[in-house]
Amino acid sequence: MSQGPTRSLPPFDPADPLGIDDLLTPEDLAVRTTVRQWAADRVLPHIADWYERGELPGIRELARELGSLGALGMSLTGYGCAGASAVQYGLACLELEAADSGIRSLVSVQGSLAMYAIHRFGSEEQKERWLPRMATGEIIGCFGLTEPDHGSDPAAMRTHAKRDGSDWVLTGRKMWITNGSVAGVAVVWARTDEGIRGFAVPTDTPGFSAPEIRHKWSLRASVTSELVMDEVRLPADAVLPGATGLRGPLSCLSHARYGIVWGAMGAARACFDAALAYATSREQFGRPIGGFQLTQAKLADMAVELHKGVLLAHHLGLRMDAGTLRPEQVSLGKLNNVREAIEICRTARTILGANGISLEYPVMRHATNLESVLTYEGTVEMHQLVLGKALTGLDAFR
Repeated sequence: MSQGPTRSLPPFDPADPLGIDDLLTPEDLAVRTTVRQWAADRVLPHIADWYERGELPGIRELARELGSLGALGMSLTGYGCAGASAVQYGLACLELEAADSGIRSLVSVQGSLAMYAIHRFGSEEQKERWLPRMATGEIIGCFGLTEPDHGSDPAAMRTHAKRDGSDWVLTGRKMWITNGSVAGVAVVWARTDEGIRGFAVPTDTPGFSAPEIRHKWSLRASVTSELVMDEVRLPADAVLPGATGLRGPLSCLSHARYGIVWGAMGAARACFDAALAYATSREQFGRPIGGFQLTQAKLADMAVELHKGVLLAHHLGLRMDAGTLRPEQVSLGKLNNVREAIEICRTARTILGANGISLEYPVMRHATNLESVLTYEGTVEMHQLVLGKALTGLDAFR
């Protein structure tokens, strides 16, 4: 039986052992290269210092630069947004989180939460007012859903809005809000007599404040705030007309979780690359530690989970581009990829030994960041129960 012409195989690429790059278009690769280079120039030289200081200086300038790259509201169309594919947005998230989770969070909250909510549920006037300037980074947005006493159960939120004539009066508190104290507009979800509604709140409105949360040991190079609304009076046109009930904010969260599926693999890749470089240069007992069987076993297992995770993210991206991606599939991706990314970081730390806890290397910074990524936008337990319900048809949430 003829085997056909003999064809030489391409060389094995340690950076892409599954050949996933063959699945990417030239446009995909160009987006990845552009974002990777920006992160290398603007973030990596400074991120250890920012992390150690617990701040993100120049966030407004960084936002404008990300806007000039087309990274804000990247997968949205119109209103100055790039209209990129879901795969391209995912690749951007991977490269940003390979630099730091805080940078990817800035972009995710801006584009997948605040801008997405306005783009999908806002009026034409709201879209024209906010989205073009958010796409350029001139205005930073935040997304207020989580409350001090209500995280995984947003239906129990206490923030409320009541009609007063033609106005709305908004009162309540939101917690753990990325970008909060630097935002020009806050998308805030509140209980009303009509159900849960979303509001586009200019942050200079009297009664609105956003004190920054300090003393974090994770996502330190990120702005995290509380939102306080003390009888904030809003005009009738502040409400997002296209969303009533929890379906609105939950659809925004699903879009943001998709970016996390990719982003977590960026953090994992940075730690794997650091471990591989260290293992091939660090000598013990007369040779590089990468030459010992136990170290090679660790590297092999890390590589397997890293590239399986990227392949999963790419698959979900294709489904999103085709309009067939279900929320349960996003839960599967978020649950798997963040969990495996944390394990890769922890294994990388063992290869680096004591150096693994130093900010001279990225490993411990990524590991502590991922502890936040593990539980925000849906805890492990919530995603397990989403999948459990989908698999069994039985609701175990209550």
